Amino acid sequence: MSTPPPNPYSGAPVPPNPYAQGPAAPNPYAQPQPQPGGPVPAQQSPYAQPYPQQQPHPQQPHPQYAHPQHPPYLVPGPTGCRNCGAPEAVNFAVRAHVGVLVVMRFHRLDGPFCRRCGRALVRIMTTKTLCQGWWSPLSLVLFTPFTLFWNLIAAAKFAKLEPSDPAPGRQQLDEGQPVHARPLAYVAIVPLLWAVWVITNIIADVSG
Repeated sequence: MSTPPPNPYSGAPVPPNPYAQGPAAPNPYAQPQPQPGGPVPAQQSPYAQPYPQQQPHPQQPHPQYAHPQHPPYLVPGPTGCRNCGAPEAVNFAVRAHVGVLVVMRFHRLDGPFCRRCGRALVRIMTTKTLCQGWWSPLSLVLFTPFTLFWNLIAAAKFAKLEPSDPAPGRQQLDEGQPVHARPLAYVAIVPLLWAVWVITNIIADVSG
């Protein structure tokens, strides 16, 4: 009979286990157990950072009482000329009309304007109307005469104002030449002569 092999684990020392875990590390998030009869300690986070101490803000005075000599909520009064800021101004609009066949355009500049700026705009807008405002039937009969009459009233209002200086850093408009000294104003003679010729022929046909 053969002899059985010796048992390697009988009485021999056991080799250490390479996968055996050592003692567990302390859990930083574990809450401490309260002692009997004692206060419960607060949990302290390992990521807690000291909060910076806020500095007290200095007391600011109310803006209404900060500068009594300059109230911040002061409502501005009526302004002067819309273009140059001169104090002597009148609130009146200046108009211009352009009529070409069936296309009509109406231009309006609202005031207030001073004497010099108002008269300059009246001359510009009136010359434009006299040159381009007669080339449609309604413009010839209605809109262009109305515009010219309106600008005539505006010129009278601006002429009653006293001359005044513009605001600092702003300039007044150049009045330029009067309307009768501008060649473009005499373009109106052509449609007016045509209208007179048409009316004369109509009267002649009715009379005959």
